[in-house]
Amino acid sequence: MMKEIEFNLLDEKWILARKSDCTVDELSLTDALLKAHEYVELAGELPTQDVAVLRLMLAVLHTVFSRYSPDGEEWPLEEPEDAEERWKELWTAGRLPEKPIRDYLESVHERFWIFHPERPFYQALSVNTDETASVFSASKLNSAIAESNNKPRLFAARSGEEKERLTNSEAARWLLHVNAFDDSSNERGKSKKINASSGKKLAGIGWLGNLGIIAVHGKNLFEDLLLNYIALNYGGNSVWEEEKPIWEEKVRSRPRVEIAMPDNLAALYTLQSRRVMLVRSEGFVTAYRICGGDFFTSENAFLEPMTIWRVDREASKGGNEVCKPKAHNYAAQMWREFSVCFDFGDGNHTPGIVGWINYIKKEGLIDKTRLISFRICSVQYDTMKSCYTNILSDSLTFHTDLITEVGEHWRDKIETEIQNCGETAKEVKNLAVNIEIAAGADDESAKKCAAVARAQEQFYYEIDAPFRSWLESIDPTWAISSEQERAAIRRWRETAKRIAVRIGQELVESAGTAAIVGRTIEIEKKKGNKITVHYSAPDAYRYFKVKLNEIYPKEENND
Repeated sequence: MMKEIEFNLLDEKWILARKSDCTVDELSLTDALLKAHEYVELAGELPTQDVAVLRLMLAVLHTVFSRYSPDGEEWPLEEPEDAEERWKELWTAGRLPEKPIRDYLESVHERFWIFHPERPFYQALSVNTDETASVFSASKLNSAIAESNNKPRLFAARSGEEKERLTNSEAARWLLHVNAFDDSSNERGKSKKINASSGKKLAGIGWLGNLGIIAVHGKNLFEDLLLNYIALNYGGNSVWEEEKPIWEEKVRSRPRVEIAMPDNLAALYTLQSRRVMLVRSEGFVTAYRICGGDFFTSENAFLEPMTIWRVDREASKGGNEVCKPKAHNYAAQMWREFSVCFDFGDGNHTPGIVGWINYIKKEGLIDKTRLISFRICSVQYDTMKSCYTNILSDSLTFHTDLITEVGEHWRDKIETEIQNCGETAKEVKNLAVNIEIAAGADDESAKKCAAVARAQEQFYYEIDAPFRSWLESIDPTWAISSEQERAAIRRWRETAKRIAVRIGQELVESAGTAAIVGRTIEIEKKKGNKITVHYSAPDAYRYFKVKLNEIYPKEENND
């Protein structure tokens, strides 16, 4: 029998976390915080789900430790020095203190019931009577198997009856996810017409769906929490405004409300991008009602620390630079976006979380020899943003000093090598194109050939692991232009060139007889001039080697 008040997130098990032996436990929110040091990481169904859960946990930390000291004394933060000392004390302890967390969570216990007749967690009763709300089955709420009527998932993890219902713990996790990453399908049809007639803006996708998310990963879940817990306002100059998580605020009932950008991280991390109500039947969540919730402009929304940014050239006309969150490139590994994530140069707005790690390293709050890991994830939607098409997740580990002033010259060198990899990939592609032309294809069809795309992809695939290893091996404290530095660069260039040469050899060896013999074709140049060119696999390979030697000269002063 279902109860009116049921499933409190502070007491019930619903958060998935992985132990060092790779087993996964379900934990309550309270235990996930207090036992974070016992677990390696969050382990939800999707990387995006882990981000949503992480931000909820961070909202608790921001709220608690803005009001309490680690020993549980009521001590609101006022000075930056106190915030820094409080963070250091938490980090040094290696685990989160029990008293302040339990005291605070007990004071807000009533706000964490998933099912409640007056105030269900992360939900709005008004959705039940809102004519603009859409109704979807549980299979859409579960983004691991999400599908639409015209786009069924071919290899769903569930089928039949199991697909159409969720346990309370599953529903809790996906409730956070849909609030953060929901597509815009709920705003199509009826609600779209209503908004068009009223002149109101549509809420669009969930806030996190707009972001190219980046977060820090530590040695365990405790470190994940502390490294992403930004104790000071950016730059370390001030404490945050009063932390106000959503469970301490009055629930908004109106759909699609444009609000001011939050001024504190607890409010931002618990932003209600959707008005949602879970629908239950026979002890399971079987459906949900949903419409747009709170939203704000993404322009210069720099309070958001977990995203990369891009300059909007169009919106920046007039002298004022406008930045917007930038989604990650789904066709590229994380290291290929290194400068986008970690460049502190002019004209770039570095993610807040990267700036925070830079700050605590500079202030000596973390070990100076420590390696740091960053994780990225992002949701890709279709052109109408009405459904998910892809979820990207990747990580990168390197010496922390690479993102401090110590590593500035190395960041330039790394970007040079990434650009060299791009040029090499282009030459691998050109080699494949020229072999196809030698075999009889015209220029356009050769460029569109699947074998050409595979050749370029193969290069990036084969250099991926070596580049990550090389990046991790770099010690930014090496003296500039030292033999250690030159040897490191030389070692990488030899590796990249060797991989490219081998792929080139394989392309030639797999070319058919026609490509080996080749053919002579007439090419029209400017002003109507024509030249004849002989294409063959051996000639293409020789040209390829010449271009590689230009990218990676045998002898070069790397200073």
